[in-house]
Amino acid sequence: MPASRELPVRGYLIHITHYDPVWYARKAQEKPFDLEVGLEVVDTLAAEGFSMLIVDCYDGVKYRSHPELAKHYTVPMRTLKSLVAAARKKGLEVVPKLNFSRSRHEHHHNDWILGPNERPNDHFDDDVYWKKGFEVMDELIAAIQPPRFFHVGMDEDTDRSCAQYIAAIRRLRAGLRKRKLRTIIWNGGLTDSPAWMVIAEKSLVAEKAIPHDIVQLHWRYDRCPTQDLRRIAKQGFELWGAPGGTPERVKAFRDAVVRLGGKGLVMTAWIPCTQENRERLVERIKMLGPAYRGEV
Repeated sequence: MPASRELPVRGYLIHITHYDPVWYARKAQEKPFDLEVGLEVVDTLAAEGFSMLIVDCYDGVKYRSHPELAKHYTVPMRTLKSLVAAARKKGLEVVPKLNFSRSRHEHHHNDWILGPNERPNDHFDDDVYWKKGFEVMDELIAAIQPPRFFHVGMDEDTDRSCAQYIAAIRRLRAGLRKRKLRTIIWNGGLTDSPAWMVIAEKSLVAEKAIPHDIVQLHWRYDRCPTQDLRRIAKQGFELWGAPGGTPERVKAFRDAVVRLGGKGLVMTAWIPCTQENRERLVERIKMLGPAYRGEV
Protein backbone atom coordinates (compact mmCIF):
# COMPACT_ATOMS: atom_id res chain seq x y z
CA MET A 1 0.00 0.00 0.00
CA PRO A 2 1.48 3.43 -0.88
CA ALA A 3 2.51 5.23 2.31
CA SER A 4 0.90 8.45 1.06
CA ARG A 5 -2.55 6.87 1.30
CA GLU A 6 -2.26 5.41 4.80
CA LEU A 7 -3.98 6.89 7.83
CA PRO A 8 -3.17 5.59 11.32
CA VAL A 9 -6.74 6.06 12.54
CA ARG A 10 -9.27 4.08 10.53
CA GLY A 11 -12.30 4.26 12.76
CA TYR A 12 -15.90 3.15 12.90
CA LEU A 13 -18.75 4.60 14.97
CA ILE A 14 -21.12 2.01 16.43
CA HIS A 15 -24.26 2.92 18.39
CA ILE A 16 -25.45 1.38 21.65
CA THR A 17 -28.05 4.10 21.10
CA HIS A 18 -28.14 7.55 19.58
CA TYR A 19 -30.05 10.84 19.54
CA ASP A 20 -30.79 12.74 16.34
CA PRO A 21 -34.09 13.90 14.77
CA VAL A 22 -34.84 10.59 13.04
CA TRP A 23 -33.70 8.44 15.94
CA TYR A 24 -35.52 10.66 18.45
CA ALA A 25 -38.81 10.23 16.62
CA ARG A 26 -38.65 6.44 17.04
CA LYS A 27 -37.35 6.32 20.62
CA ALA A 28 -40.58 4.78 21.90
CA GLN A 29 -40.13 1.81 19.55
CA GLU A 30 -36.35 1.49 19.88
CA LYS A 31 -34.98 -2.02 20.42
CA PRO A 32 -31.96 -2.70 22.65
CA PHE A 33 -28.47 -2.97 21.17
CA ASP A 34 -27.86 -6.49 19.82
CA LEU A 35 -24.52 -7.77 21.08
CA GLU A 36 -24.41 -10.60 18.56
CA VAL A 37 -24.62 -8.09 15.70
CA GLY A 38 -22.11 -5.84 17.43
CA LEU A 39 -19.60 -8.68 17.66
CA GLU A 40 -20.05 -9.43 13.97
CA VAL A 41 -19.41 -5.77 13.20
CA VAL A 42 -16.21 -5.96 15.25
CA ASP A 43 -15.06 -9.09 13.39
CA THR A 44 -15.75 -7.42 10.05
CA LEU A 45 -13.90 -4.26 11.04
CA ALA A 46 -10.85 -6.28 12.03
CA ALA A 47 -10.95 -8.25 8.77
CA GLU A 48 -11.12 -4.99 6.81
CA GLY A 49 -8.14 -3.44 8.56
CA PHE A 50 -9.85 -0.88 10.77
CA SER A 51 -7.94 0.30 13.84
CA MET A 52 -10.54 2.02 16.05
CA LEU A 53 -14.06 1.49 17.38
CA ILE A 54 -15.94 4.55 18.69
CA VAL A 55 -18.91 3.55 20.84
CA ASP A 56 -21.96 5.82 21.08
CA CYS A 57 -23.26 5.13 24.61
CA TYR A 58 -25.70 7.79 25.88
CA ASP A 59 -28.52 6.20 27.91
CA GLY A 60 -28.05 2.90 26.11
CA VAL A 61 -26.15 1.40 29.06
CA LYS A 62 -27.10 1.34 32.73
CA TYR A 63 -25.13 3.60 35.08
CA ARG A 64 -24.75 2.89 38.78
CA SER A 65 -24.34 6.59 39.47
CA HIS A 66 -27.49 7.56 37.57
CA PRO A 67 -29.95 4.66 37.25
CA GLU A 68 -32.69 7.21 36.53
CA LEU A 69 -31.29 7.64 33.02
CA ALA A 70 -32.21 4.08 32.00
CA LYS A 71 -34.79 3.56 29.26
CA HIS A 72 -36.62 0.49 27.94
CA TYR A 73 -33.76 -0.15 25.48
CA THR A 74 -30.95 0.23 28.05
CA VAL A 75 -28.58 -2.74 28.30
CA PRO A 76 -26.37 -3.76 31.25
CA MET A 77 -22.87 -2.35 31.44
CA ARG A 78 -21.55 -5.90 31.00
CA THR A 79 -22.88 -5.83 27.41
CA LEU A 80 -20.68 -2.84 26.66
CA LYS A 81 -17.74 -4.54 28.37
CA SER A 82 -18.22 -7.64 26.21
CA LEU A 83 -18.18 -5.52 23.05
CA VAL A 84 -15.06 -3.70 24.22
CA ALA A 85 -13.26 -6.92 25.14
CA ALA A 86 -13.96 -8.38 21.70
CA ALA A 87 -12.78 -5.22 19.96
CA ARG A 88 -9.60 -5.05 22.01
CA LYS A 89 -8.88 -8.73 21.32
CA LYS A 90 -9.09 -7.93 17.61
CA GLY A 91 -6.60 -5.09 17.98
CA LEU A 92 -9.08 -2.19 17.83
CA GLU A 93 -8.58 0.87 20.00
CA VAL A 94 -11.89 1.69 21.71
CA VAL A 95 -13.16 5.24 22.26
CA PRO A 96 -16.26 6.09 24.33
CA LYS A 97 -18.66 8.70 22.96
CA LEU A 98 -21.35 10.89 24.49
CA ASN A 99 -22.76 14.15 23.17
CA PHE A 100 -22.99 17.35 25.18
CA SER A 101 -24.33 19.51 22.35
CA ARG A 102 -27.45 21.48 23.24
CA SER A 103 -30.12 21.41 20.55
CA ARG A 104 -33.44 20.81 22.25
CA HIS A 105 -35.75 21.95 19.43
CA GLU A 106 -34.54 19.67 16.65
CA HIS A 107 -31.47 17.49 17.17
CA HIS A 108 -31.97 16.52 20.85
CA HIS A 109 -28.32 15.45 21.09
CA ASN A 110 -28.07 15.72 24.88
CA ASP A 111 -31.59 14.71 25.86
CA TRP A 112 -30.04 11.45 27.07
CA ILE A 113 -28.82 13.25 30.21
CA LEU A 114 -32.30 14.34 31.35
CA GLY A 115 -33.78 12.54 34.33
CA PRO A 116 -37.52 11.89 34.74
CA ASN A 117 -39.49 15.16 34.68
CA GLU A 118 -36.29 17.16 34.10
CA ARG A 119 -36.59 19.88 31.48
CA PRO A 120 -33.71 20.71 29.11
CA ASN A 121 -32.99 24.09 30.69
CA ASP A 122 -33.35 23.11 34.37
CA HIS A 123 -29.56 22.85 34.66
CA PHE A 124 -28.12 24.83 31.77
CA ASP A 125 -24.38 24.10 32.00
CA ASP A 126 -24.39 24.59 35.75
CA ASP A 127 -22.37 22.59 38.28
CA VAL A 128 -25.20 20.05 38.69
CA TYR A 129 -25.20 19.38 34.95
CA TRP A 130 -21.45 18.92 34.68
CA LYS A 131 -21.26 16.82 37.84
CA LYS A 132 -23.77 14.39 36.32
CA GLY A 133 -21.97 14.45 32.97
CA PHE A 134 -18.58 13.61 34.42
CA GLU A 135 -20.00 10.91 36.70
CA VAL A 136 -21.39 9.17 33.62
CA MET A 137 -18.11 9.71 31.77
CA ASP A 138 -16.18 8.18 34.66
CA GLU A 139 -18.30 5.03 34.53
CA LEU A 140 -17.66 4.70 30.80
CA ILE A 141 -13.94 5.28 31.28
CA ALA A 142 -13.86 2.57 33.96
CA ALA A 143 -15.75 0.13 31.72
CA ILE A 144 -13.89 0.84 28.47
CA GLN A 145 -10.46 1.94 29.74
CA PRO A 146 -9.75 4.03 26.64
CA PRO A 147 -6.02 4.55 26.12
CA ARG A 148 -6.14 7.96 24.44
CA PHE A 149 -9.48 9.55 23.53
CA PHE A 150 -13.05 10.42 24.55
CA HIS A 151 -15.51 11.78 21.96
CA VAL A 152 -17.83 14.44 23.40
CA GLY A 153 -19.89 15.25 20.30
CA MET A 154 -20.71 19.01 20.26
CA ASP A 155 -22.14 19.05 16.74
CA GLU A 156 -25.26 20.98 15.72
CA ASP A 157 -25.34 23.03 18.91
CA THR A 158 -28.10 25.61 18.42
CA ASP A 159 -28.94 26.56 22.02
CA ARG A 160 -25.66 27.93 23.35
CA SER A 161 -24.13 31.28 22.49
CA CYS A 162 -20.65 31.19 20.98
CA ALA A 163 -19.15 32.04 24.37
CA GLN A 164 -21.18 29.31 26.09
CA TYR A 165 -20.21 26.80 23.39
CA ILE A 166 -16.51 27.56 23.83
CA ALA A 167 -16.81 27.37 27.62
CA ALA A 168 -18.49 23.96 27.41
CA ILE A 169 -15.74 22.56 25.17
CA ARG A 170 -13.06 23.96 27.47
CA ARG A 171 -14.73 22.44 30.53
CA LEU A 172 -14.97 19.03 28.87
CA ARG A 173 -11.38 19.20 27.72
CA ALA A 174 -10.14 20.22 31.18
CA GLY A 175 -11.98 17.33 32.82
CA LEU A 176 -10.68 14.82 30.32
CA ARG A 177 -7.10 16.09 30.68
CA LYS A 178 -7.36 15.33 34.41
CA ARG A 179 -8.36 11.82 33.36
CA LYS A 180 -5.36 11.67 30.97
CA LEU A 181 -7.53 11.54 27.84
CA ARG A 182 -7.69 13.73 24.76
CA THR A 183 -10.95 15.26 23.58
CA ILE A 184 -12.53 14.58 20.19
CA ILE A 185 -15.29 16.87 18.90
CA TRP A 186 -17.32 16.99 15.72
CA ASN A 187 -16.48 20.02 13.62
CA GLY A 188 -19.57 21.32 11.84
CA GLY A 189 -17.94 24.18 9.96
CA LEU A 190 -19.68 23.57 6.63
CA THR A 191 -18.91 27.02 5.25
CA ASP A 192 -20.29 26.43 1.74
CA SER A 193 -23.75 25.42 2.98
CA PRO A 194 -25.95 28.47 3.79
CA ALA A 195 -28.49 26.39 5.73
CA TRP A 196 -25.74 25.30 8.15
CA MET A 197 -24.12 28.69 8.80
CA VAL A 198 -25.74 29.11 12.23
CA ILE A 199 -23.75 26.03 13.25
CA ALA A 200 -20.71 26.64 11.04
CA GLU A 201 -20.09 30.09 12.50
CA LYS A 202 -20.04 28.62 16.01
CA SER A 203 -17.37 26.13 14.94
CA LEU A 204 -15.38 28.89 13.23
CA VAL A 205 -15.38 31.03 16.36
CA ALA A 206 -14.49 28.06 18.56
CA GLU A 207 -11.53 27.13 16.37
CA LYS A 208 -9.92 30.43 17.38
CA ALA A 209 -10.49 29.91 21.09
CA ILE A 210 -10.07 26.26 22.05
CA PRO A 211 -6.81 24.34 22.69
CA HIS A 212 -5.19 22.69 19.70
CA ASP A 213 -4.88 19.29 21.38
CA ILE A 214 -8.61 18.78 20.72
CA VAL A 215 -9.12 16.47 17.75
CA GLN A 216 -11.38 18.00 15.10
CA LEU A 217 -13.51 15.32 13.40
CA HIS A 218 -15.02 17.05 10.38
CA TRP A 219 -18.01 15.38 8.75
CA ARG A 220 -19.55 15.88 5.35
CA TYR A 221 -21.48 13.21 3.49
CA ASP A 222 -22.24 14.70 0.06
CA ARG A 223 -18.76 15.84 -0.98
CA CYS A 224 -15.22 16.41 0.25
CA PRO A 225 -15.02 19.86 1.95
CA THR A 226 -11.42 20.57 0.92
CA GLN A 227 -11.52 24.25 1.93
CA ASP A 228 -12.82 23.49 5.41
CA LEU A 229 -10.32 20.68 5.94
CA ARG A 230 -7.48 22.96 4.89
CA ARG A 231 -8.63 25.67 7.32
CA ILE A 232 -8.76 23.26 10.28
CA ALA A 233 -5.33 21.78 9.51
CA LYS A 234 -3.77 25.22 8.99
CA GLN A 235 -4.81 26.25 12.50
CA GLY A 236 -2.82 23.39 14.00
CA PHE A 237 -5.53 20.94 15.03
CA GLU A 238 -5.26 17.20 14.56
CA LEU A 239 -7.62 16.57 11.67
CA TRP A 240 -9.87 13.54 11.17
CA GLY A 241 -12.61 13.19 8.58
CA ALA A 242 -15.99 11.47 8.37
CA PRO A 243 -16.93 10.97 4.70
CA GLY A 244 -20.04 9.82 2.89
CA GLY A 245 -20.93 6.27 2.06
CA THR A 246 -19.44 5.65 -1.37
CA PRO A 247 -15.88 4.53 -2.20
CA GLU A 248 -15.42 7.66 -4.32
CA ARG A 249 -16.31 10.01 -1.47
CA VAL A 250 -14.16 8.08 0.99
CA LYS A 251 -11.21 8.24 -1.41
CA ALA A 252 -11.58 11.99 -1.96
CA PHE A 253 -11.86 12.67 1.77
CA ARG A 254 -8.99 10.32 2.62
CA ASP A 255 -6.63 11.78 0.06
CA ALA A 256 -7.39 15.31 1.26
CA VAL A 257 -6.83 14.40 4.91
CA VAL A 258 -3.54 12.66 4.06
CA ARG A 259 -2.38 15.61 1.95
CA LEU A 260 -3.09 18.02 4.82
CA GLY A 261 -1.24 15.93 7.41
CA GLY A 262 -4.38 14.62 9.09
CA LYS A 263 -4.44 11.42 11.10
CA GLY A 264 -7.81 9.74 10.74
CA LEU A 265 -10.95 8.76 8.91
CA VAL A 266 -14.13 7.54 10.63
CA MET A 267 -16.99 5.60 9.05
CA THR A 268 -20.46 6.43 10.33
CA ALA A 269 -23.71 4.49 9.93
CA TRP A 270 -26.66 6.20 11.56
CA ILE A 271 -28.80 3.12 12.14
CA PRO A 272 -29.33 0.90 15.21
CA CYS A 273 -27.15 -2.14 15.77
CA THR A 274 -29.95 -4.71 15.58
CA GLN A 275 -30.69 -7.92 13.70
CA GLU A 276 -32.79 -6.04 11.13
CA ASN A 277 -29.76 -3.96 10.19
CA ARG A 278 -27.10 -6.66 10.41
CA GLU A 279 -26.59 -7.09 6.68
CA ARG A 280 -26.60 -3.34 5.97
CA LEU A 281 -24.00 -2.70 8.66
CA VAL A 282 -21.66 -5.54 7.67
CA GLU A 283 -21.90 -5.08 3.90
CA ARG A 284 -21.21 -1.34 4.16
CA ILE A 285 -17.98 -2.04 6.04
CA LYS A 286 -16.93 -4.59 3.43
CA MET A 287 -17.78 -2.23 0.56
CA LEU A 288 -15.86 0.75 1.98
CA GLY A 289 -13.03 -1.13 3.68
CA PRO A 290 -10.63 -0.98 0.68
CA ALA A 291 -11.03 2.80 0.43
CA TYR A 292 -10.35 3.21 4.15
CA ARG A 293 -7.21 1.05 3.73
CA GLY A 294 -6.05 3.21 0.84
CA GLU A 295 -6.30 0.47 -1.77
CA VAL A 296 -8.54 2.40 -4.18
